[in-house]
Amino acid sequence: MLEVRNVDVGYGEVKVIKNLSMEIGQGKIVALLGANAAGKTTLISAISGTLPIHAGEIRFKDKRINNTPAWKIVEKGLITVPEGRKLFPRLTVQDNLELGAYSKRSRNVRERTLDAVYIYFPKLKARKNQLAGSLSGGEAQMCAIGRGLMGLPELLVLDEPSLGLSPGMVDFMFETIQALRQNGTTILLVEQNVVQSLEIADFAYVIENGNVALSGEGQKLLDNDGVRKAYLGL
Repeated sequence: MLEVRNVDVGYGEVKVIKNLSMEIGQGKIVALLGANAAGKTTLISAISGTLPIHAGEIRFKDKRINNTPAWKIVEKGLITVPEGRKLFPRLTVQDNLELGAYSKRSRNVRERTLDAVYIYFPKLKARKNQLAGSLSGGEAQMCAIGRGLMGLPELLVLDEPSLGLSPGMVDFMFETIQALRQNGTTILLVEQNVVQSLEIADFAYVIENGNVALSGEGQKLLDNDGVRKAYLGL
């Protein structure tokens, strides 16, 4: 579904991602792992269209999308839920959710999609008229993911969805990610929660210094003692 081929990405003259390649198969959960400043967020900014690439190619559903405006990438069904949630705090929960359905492909089925989001996240339905700025961290993350789902993603990119959440809420988020995949959504999971990410990932890439240091099936990477010590800090 997504192919990243020999991509360079950076800021000005500084290269952060260097000749990186990866791919995501339809219906899979693929984890993108790495330490802070490894280049994870830079890479997904390029994939989502908010940062131009310097070299290489990004293809979604076999069509080139690199340097395509972000709104056009959303229209194609590639949607990113950013780190930090980026909600509109002075709007209600439902207003935030409905803003996720602004694209042509999702606008006409907004009410039906909203019902589906409330099935995934019943707490949001109970708080639909509450200002988003008053939500707890876990509720805000539900709202951010729900807003992404309102755009009818074929590929959903989740940037640090467990960041700052309680252990119980982290478990709930990973269960929700698995449920989304079971219902047909392909997932790119960008995380520092290594163990739980590898437990649910079909495949994983470990980024180090802007390139892929390691890749393989999630469970195999988790079970490899050498990998655990050298790359995962376990």
